[in-house]
Amino acid sequence: MKALHWNGHELRFDLAYPAPSSILHLQSSTPSPTAALVKVRLAGICSTDLQIFKGYMGFRGVPGHEFVGSVSDGPQSLLGKRVVGEINFGCGRCENCARGLSRHCPNRSVMGILNADGAFAEYVAVPVANLHLVPDKVSDEEAVFTEPLAAAFEILEQVQLNLGDQVLVLGDGKLGNLCAQVLRLTGASVTALGKHEDKLKLIKHSGVRAVHLKDWQPRQFDVVVEATGSASGLELALGALRPRGTLVLKSTIAGNHDVSLAPIVINEITVIGSRCGLFAPPLEALEQRSVSVTPLIEKVYSLNDGIEAVTHATKLGARKILLRP
Repeated sequence: MKALHWNGHELRFDLAYPAPSSILHLQSSTPSPTAALVKVRLAGICSTDLQIFKGYMGFRGVPGHEFVGSVSDGPQSLLGKRVVGEINFGCGRCENCARGLSRHCPNRSVMGILNADGAFAEYVAVPVANLHLVPDKVSDEEAVFTEPLAAAFEILEQVQLNLGDQVLVLGDGKLGNLCAQVLRLTGASVTALGKHEDKLKLIKHSGVRAVHLKDWQPRQFDVVVEATGSASGLELALGALRPRGTLVLKSTIAGNHDVSLAPIVINEITVIGSRCGLFAPPLEALEQRSVSVTPLIEKVYSLNDGIEAVTHATKLGARKILLRP
């Protein structure tokens, strides 16, 4: 199959990358197939993919974890159906998996990030348990945002927000935009802080107060979500929290943070790492049109032009870049 392959040093377009079909046929010979072969319809390039190309997680293989596709091999009930897939593949046997926390399985693989090929290809193999049907009302262009939107909804699983709470989202990129939209649904007073006029306009259109960094008048918030994708965001986030506030860390970067942790102790800050989320809430939100995602799309490339697409995605101020195999 056609695929983009990262060898640890270079991203290449491969015309004959081994397809996962042989694995699926072996599994499909059992009465209840444990995996499905999904034909990718759209895949999204995200900041984590770009960090992988800088050495994050030491990944080798096909990158990409945001996708929508149709099942071409697997359980009869799923054949031909449009699906999205959760990216953490748990072992199904450990304590975390038994508690419904396969996202934190110590033996997990992660699509396009850790020991599992991803969606920058014509086909991707996904455990059946990870698949979710896409509602008919939700387009491919909307469904491809399910995974990052789930990451935004995960904040609500971790933090209790109340009407009138003051919340700051640092970062006006794709994830920052989605986090701001989701947090607005709680009735909290949400402010987004960024440095790209066009991206801030998109956030404003969703009903969230958006402020450019050059116009920022520092003040303190109950909750700060750090979604800048940069090491410098953490220090800014700590400075914007009132005592006993909550810091939600969303950025994953290849480098290290160099910031004093003393304010966390002095101000008794609660720090929450926040990563992947469940898929039911974002699919419901997309179906109900309570969030808007398609304005984030800047351009759709064919997989053949995948190298160019990744280069585009690295440009300062780029919005969502999609691949269509």
